[in-house]
Amino acid sequence: MGEYLLGIDAGNTVIKAVLFDREGNEVAFAAEEGHSHMPAPGHVERGLGELWSQAKVVIRAVIERAGISADEIVAIGCAGHGNGLYALDRNGEPLLGIQSLDTRAAGIVDEWQAEGVGARTYPIAGQSPWASQTPTLLAWLKRFRPDLFAKIGTVFLCKDFVVNRLTGARVSDVSDMSGAGLLDVARRRYDQALMAAYGLGDSMDLLPELFESDAMVGRVSATAASETGLSAGTPVVGGLFDVVASAIGSGVTKTGAASIIAGTWSINQVIVDQPDLSRPIFMSSTFDRTRYMAIEASATSAANLEWLVRELFPHDGKDGRSPFDLCCQLAAEIEPGADDPLYHPYLYGAQQDGHARAGFYGVAGWHTKGHLVRALLEGVAFGHRQHIATLRAAGARFSEAVLSGGGSRSLIWPQIFADVLDVPVTVARSRETGALGAAITAGVGIGLFADLSAGAAAMVRTERHYRPNPALRAHYDRRFALHGDIAAALAPIWRRLARTEPSEREAAA
Repeated sequence: MGEYLLGIDAGNTVIKAVLFDREGNEVAFAAEEGHSHMPAPGHVERGLGELWSQAKVVIRAVIERAGISADEIVAIGCAGHGNGLYALDRNGEPLLGIQSLDTRAAGIVDEWQAEGVGARTYPIAGQSPWASQTPTLLAWLKRFRPDLFAKIGTVFLCKDFVVNRLTGARVSDVSDMSGAGLLDVARRRYDQALMAAYGLGDSMDLLPELFESDAMVGRVSATAASETGLSAGTPVVGGLFDVVASAIGSGVTKTGAASIIAGTWSINQVIVDQPDLSRPIFMSSTFDRTRYMAIEASATSAANLEWLVRELFPHDGKDGRSPFDLCCQLAAEIEPGADDPLYHPYLYGAQQDGHARAGFYGVAGWHTKGHLVRALLEGVAFGHRQHIATLRAAGARFSEAVLSGGGSRSLIWPQIFADVLDVPVTVARSRETGALGAAITAGVGIGLFADLSAGAAAMVRTERHYRPNPALRAHYDRRFALHGDIAAALAPIWRRLARTEPSEREAAA
């Protein structure tokens, strides 16, 4: 009999289950790609029935592929993408899933900015309203879909729905709820004044019971056991915001350590002792039971490469290589030049401008597919650099970073990150850092490890290191400035484009 930890990572696009031994070795892996529905411009939703069906498939698959008995799994941890909105109805049945790529509430954010709502929420939550934020989406439903709002019984985050299906518990954890702007982040609890600032003062009863990430919140039910192949009674911890899970799973656990995630979202985060930095940042979440994560983020990262491959390279990779690898090979063949095209990674809006759009700029007749791919890889890295500049201006200090997420799997992209950010970059051995972080947290919850640092020390290994090329520093400084200047010039155009889209009321109909 062995002792295995199961980590589940429910992202915007893929749900994964990964089985680890106590040394962090990946014993078995399974993944299912989800399907987003876009019923109106700016609306990005998923079916909760499909989400749970896929969770059942991947859980059963890893048990079978590992060839173990289910009762050898000693604990389960779940991580999931933050924000968006996942809701049960008043009978505890699945009602609605809105992903964190959704921008339907951009108009409400504009109103709230004019009214100064952020000045009321930021001192409490460490976060100002933005389009895909959970309370902002809840306020949108209250205004534009009161019929649907009236049916809501519990407001969850993505991983909370999976925990609910496994255990029956209606719970969430402090890292996810603080990352969603729903907590008094310093006191780590819900706050009536904060909810009132969002226009949701009468909705406190919709929030689930709150736990620390490593607290055991339930056990696998008999029903879930029969559906997944798990053993009934297996402990399940509260789980955590996937960006925090990825930091833990890549070995980032010390105060002042930096984690960069190139996934669907551009995540840039530093562990701090207190959530109050000298200047505003995008969000603060809890990290462990005493510390916090300072986060700058937006939906502007590797989802851009996924889009490019899906739309422009759908038939490549027939020789056995993935189209992603082929794209990165094309980019690697391009020698950086002053007249290379630029790319804005705003397929799903920008952090502070839900109306922003993606685009290539400066394309000439002599540019190739490789130039376009490299421009996209650099544009994503520029977005990360912008966020890191905000963190540093607020007082977060670091001199190196660990890169995780899909972008870290490329052999060229981490070097572009090191060059654009001008810091050494390390890539962890495990590709599934979110699931590994969730598994480590589960191990802490049942006492296998004293704390997250001890768990990471036991289960995380590094694989590759990249150092910035000093010869490219001036080149990327110039291109980063151009990247920002073009965005500033286009902002009024993006808003004019937005006014040609259906209104929120039309979209909601």
